[in-house]
Amino acid sequence: MALPAQDRWDLVDAITRRTVITGAYRRNLGDVLGDLTVKPLTGIPVAVAVLYAFWSIFCSFAGDLLTDGFMVKAFDNRWLPWLQGVWPDPASIHYFLFVGDPLAGNCFEAFGVLTSGLFVAIGVVLPAIFIFYLMMAVLEDSGYLPRLAVLTDTVFHRIGLHGYAIVPAILGLGCNVPAVTGIRVLETRKQRFIMMTLLAIFIPCGAQLGVMLEVIPDTMGWVMLFLIIGFGVFGFLLDRIIPGSNPEILVDVPAYHWPLWENVAKKLMNRTKSFLKDAVPFVLLGVLIVNLLYLVGVIDALAVLLEPVFVAWFGVPKETVGPLIAAFLRKDLAVAQLSTIAMTPYQMITAVVLVSIYFPCVATFVVMLQEGWRELLAAVGVLMVTVFVYGGLMHAIGILMGVA
Repeated sequence: MALPAQDRWDLVDAITRRTVITGAYRRNLGDVLGDLTVKPLTGIPVAVAVLYAFWSIFCSFAGDLLTDGFMVKAFDNRWLPWLQGVWPDPASIHYFLFVGDPLAGNCFEAFGVLTSGLFVAIGVVLPAIFIFYLMMAVLEDSGYLPRLAVLTDTVFHRIGLHGYAIVPAILGLGCNVPAVTGIRVLETRKQRFIMMTLLAIFIPCGAQLGVMLEVIPDTMGWVMLFLIIGFGVFGFLLDRIIPGSNPEILVDVPAYHWPLWENVAKKLMNRTKSFLKDAVPFVLLGVLIVNLLYLVGVIDALAVLLEPVFVAWFGVPKETVGPLIAAFLRKDLAVAQLSTIAMTPYQMITAVVLVSIYFPCVATFVVMLQEGWRELLAAVGVLMVTVFVYGGLMHAIGILMGVA
């Protein structure tokens, strides 16, 4: 027989009195740090320090230690000479496709499937992806990311989003594919569309960052500055153009705790496996397709056709047509190809920004399609306008500054 409601509550009270011990709560170090890192006065400097440390470790580990210290030597001094020596007939088509330039002294310049393709994927991108996802997992499991979301809420509201947009934004610096999936943490259709579009245009993935760190370390900061400015300006415009609401953030902020290294290792392994499975084949396929297009003359024909736009409007050489085609397969591959073209420093900055804001790679394109074909077509329309307008503005800035 069921007890009346009041009797049930009396029973709950009786059990509580016997089992629950009450007392004064004592704040610990985690509580103090939690408060300091969520309040703007102290939290913003901590956020700047955390993101700076994130970037410094990323550059030092991925660029200096693994890529320059080990991978470059292994590929350029061992793998490339061996491959050039054992592969038959340097004048053949298959040599051009798979080994590349027989006179190349490094894997970047060779641009073959088994030289540039493997070096970009394994030698440059894999170390960058590994260290990025390791640090990302630590920030997630420690409880810091929700506090970063609270701190950035005011800034993101200026472009029609809220603070939790920082999660797909940071994910996008690793890979845009999970980042586009991550936009589902945003409540409204308007917010999801704005974030998906900005991700596809202005946030370079970890693979692209790794290659940029290798081939344009001196001008990479300028590229990132132009992308950050574009993210803010075009986000502000999209918020004013697209109808819809911008609800306030509602997020649970957990207590700080030490990450469980088993969870960190599991996340790192799954995300790295996903990269090896999904990205590496596209890099190799991209090199093969671009080389085939060079062989049949498609790249040269497009370069001649688009020369007025690229030279007069964007201020970059017509040879950048090839990397833009490769960018649809893999943007890291496109940046690697740009490094072999003779350009001024400002032209290189403009060209890399164009590759970044150009069509998302095919894997991201497919994930965007899953959000709806109308959203995809609208995002592509915004993207085309952005490329034309922003590329022209960069050229105009270069002319005014006398560096174009």
